[in-house]
Amino acid sequence: MFDSTVERLFADLASPAAVLACEDGHWPQAMWTAVEESGFPVALAPEALGGAGARWTDVCGVIRLAGRFNLPLPLPEAILANWLLGAAGLAPAAGAVTVAGAGSLRLRDGVVSGEALDVPWGDAVPLVVAVTGGAEPAVVLLPTGAARRRDGANVAAESRAALVFEGVAPVAQAPLPAGWPADVLLLGGAMVRAAQIAGALEGVLALATTYAGERVQFGKPIGSFQAIQHQVAVLAEHAAAAVMAAEAAFAAADTRIVRLQAIAAKICASEAAGIGASVAHAVHGAIGFTHEHSLHLSTRRLWSWRSEFGSASAWSQRLGRAVCAAGSQGFWPGVTDGRFDTLQEQRA
Repeated sequence: MFDSTVERLFADLASPAAVLACEDGHWPQAMWTAVEESGFPVALAPEALGGAGARWTDVCGVIRLAGRFNLPLPLPEAILANWLLGAAGLAPAAGAVTVAGAGSLRLRDGVVSGEALDVPWGDAVPLVVAVTGGAEPAVVLLPTGAARRRDGANVAAESRAALVFEGVAPVAQAPLPAGWPADVLLLGGAMVRAAQIAGALEGVLALATTYAGERVQFGKPIGSFQAIQHQVAVLAEHAAAAVMAAEAAFAAADTRIVRLQAIAAKICASEAAGIGASVAHAVHGAIGFTHEHSLHLSTRRLWSWRSEFGSASAWSQRLGRAVCAAGSQGFWPGVTDGRFDTLQEQRA
């Protein structure tokens, strides 16, 4: 039900022309208002706090569709932010909200200082959710307008800002739930980016197969040539692998995000992103690189998202350290009962 509703919504709102129009830094307020009215940003917040009480597995398809339609909004980040606020007993954010997965924030004497790095849409949204460091991590909801800002963008022209806070009082705060890792937003961000990548790969697969059936060379559609068929098959294989890895991570995240599955999903999706974008452009040839064709809207996001909230190399190194620390006797238990989660938290 979620998927069919959001697919119709995104098809109406996020046309290629509408996505391109946002690349000049324009915040699509009407688009955000329509998404906010749908209720998806607060889907994972508890019903008692004003949310829908949904589970991660319920919104996997929604986030994949956000990737497939190249939605120029922080909907996945808002879902993650409001989920963490709800888990900490705080009400969902009022309006647009994003997350800070990296940085060096500290909460002391009721105010927050430090830097939040690579904040998605940090120059446009009024609120950001972060987890402070130190011996007692806290979930904090901060006003972005109170920070000094260094604006930037990824390859897809999506805003990525650095926010510097100096003695800023949070809009809301609460202790991080007991036993939860301080890098929960980095893990959550990796998981939602994996789902977005999976959706974008499904989109470029559809574009590639359609083009291969329509483009005629030597009197035949290029899709009839074995070399093109092989390339499309490779793209389909990696798209399917990314979808399955993302779905497995979302299914495992019942009451909390499971580190091993989230890491595996991001590694798989990041590897698939590079291969999938390369194959899609090879099938399209020169036309796929033109500004007028919609392929670049997805492939530029694939190239950007594969590195955000941790690259495949970074997560592979952390996973490798956990496996080595577990030793030969701990490898299988680490895979089956999640002990790698604990080991990685200790090393992070």
